[in-house]
Amino acid sequence: FGGLLLLSGRLGDLLGRRRMFLAGTAVFTAASVLAGAAGSPALLVTARFLQGAGSAMASAVGLGILVTLFTESRERARAIAVFSFTGAAGASIGQVLGGVLTDALGWHWIFFINLPIGLAVLLVAVRVLPADRGPGIAAGADTIGALLVTGGVMLGIYSVVEVESYGWLSAHTLGLGALALALLAAFVVRQATAATPLLPLRILRSRSVAGANLVQILMVAALFSFQILVALYLQRVLGYGATATGLAMLPAAAVIGAVSLGLSARLSARFGDRSVLLLGLALLIG
Repeated sequence: FGGLLLLSGRLGDLLGRRRMFLAGTAVFTAASVLAGAAGSPALLVTARFLQGAGSAMASAVGLGILVTLFTESRERARAIAVFSFTGAAGASIGQVLGGVLTDALGWHWIFFINLPIGLAVLLVAVRVLPADRGPGIAAGADTIGALLVTGGVMLGIYSVVEVESYGWLSAHTLGLGALALALLAAFVVRQATAATPLLPLRILRSRSVAGANLVQILMVAALFSFQILVALYLQRVLGYGATATGLAMLPAAAVIGAVSLGLSARLSARFGDRSVLLLGLALLIG
């Protein structure tokens, strides 16, 4: 999912964001059905890869569609607030509903539930999203760069995940870690030389852009690891079931949704994005 976001965003520019969003939602929905019906670990992992690809296709163009539809700054801030709210609301519902479905019907249904949701999204999107056209695939997409960054990210994550089995200083961890860094370095070199780079390096010359992306990387990394560790602690140490774990994690997601919809847009309009970001980071650290 993470590695394919850059390529998906570029393809959205070339083929049209609406077309990319619809295709990504369709791929994710079909992959969810395949995951729910999987009878072997290999098929489940394959379906999860396809889910990641579909998610990247749809997510990469989502904000682009918002920015195109809402051009006035105050209106755009409200639209992004609603976008953030739906993400938090989805996380809230997913944590609880996932636990309920797992306990009541089995883990397969955490995937099957995506079928009616995906179909509903497709029906609404076809009706409300305006058609747009891009220059076409002939304008160029850096597939080599996409392979480099996706491979580098996946190998890096895999090498860290397997540390418990091999150790930090093992040949397995150091070798795969070095290969991951080499692939990511090659991606940077590729972006500096490619005719149509996925990530034009010139945009990182802006301190605001570079700083905001660095903060986002660190914040999301911390929050995702926090959620995983809390879920493991609740289930394996405290003995919570799947439903109880989802309910225990609900308050944080609910507060995120409420603040993003009702408060953050007004604060940003009054005090500026930078001030709100710094306040949020201070509260998060505290």
